[in-house]
Amino acid sequence: MMKCVILGFGLFFMAIVFNSCSADDGYSLDDAWCSLATIHPLDDSGKSYWLTLDSGTSLWPVATNIPWYDPKEKKRAYVVYTLLSDEFQGYDHAVKILDLKSILTKPVAENLGEENDETYGTDPVSISEMWIGDGYLNVVFEFNYGGDVVHFINLMKNENVDTPYFFEFRHNAYNDSERSSRKGIAAFDLSSVDTEGKEVELTIQVNTFDGNKEYTIKYNSSNSKGVNNRNDKLESFVETR
Repeated sequence: MMKCVILGFGLFFMAIVFNSCSADDGYSLDDAWCSLATIHPLDDSGKSYWLTLDSGTSLWPVATNIPWYDPKEKKRAYVVYTLLSDEFQGYDHAVKILDLKSILTKPVAENLGEENDETYGTDPVSISEMWIGDGYLNVVFEFNYGGDVVHFINLMKNENVDTPYFFEFRHNAYNDSERSSRKGIAAFDLSSVDTEGKEVELTIQVNTFDGNKEYTIKYNSSNSKGVNNRNDKLESFVETR
């Protein structure tokens, strides 16, 4: 997790302003942290939840600036928070939530064979970042965007190749106009990818603006935690589905 000042999301930036005071365990309320996290609802009330960071570190929100947030199981989000204390009621940290924005979170898509191109698209993207965290493949990408339609993003497993653990990152722009280059982010749940306790190499094929490119990343389904390595200033991301 990294200290941050600005959280960017959707089509806007939001400045976070803090009170000058101190918290327990040496933490200051002047300091804010921004991380990618997984949401875990606690009950059916729609209000109580806890979070895990990419590394598996657990956060318990004891206070929040967004009480209207509706937590969903297995949803990823960017969260901006203040650390209040350590080792709180079984969680690694007690925190105050300053802002929280859900991001596109999906399972691995079904391979539809001859219908893949029509359904999932073949429109190009460029990859800015790709990493494993908390059992998810997280991808930051750039694409041409006109704002006329919501673009369709997927990670599809392709078992019809000789390379094991071969996936395709797919983008369907639905013929959207290409007015500008924008960034998107997606998190893909890898719980369906069982490596039987072994570390393997995932291959992700991406149709880039320079043609097909393959990215490789190590993954072990029995140990799929990562590190909290987000930037101190998060970008502005366009909503996709």
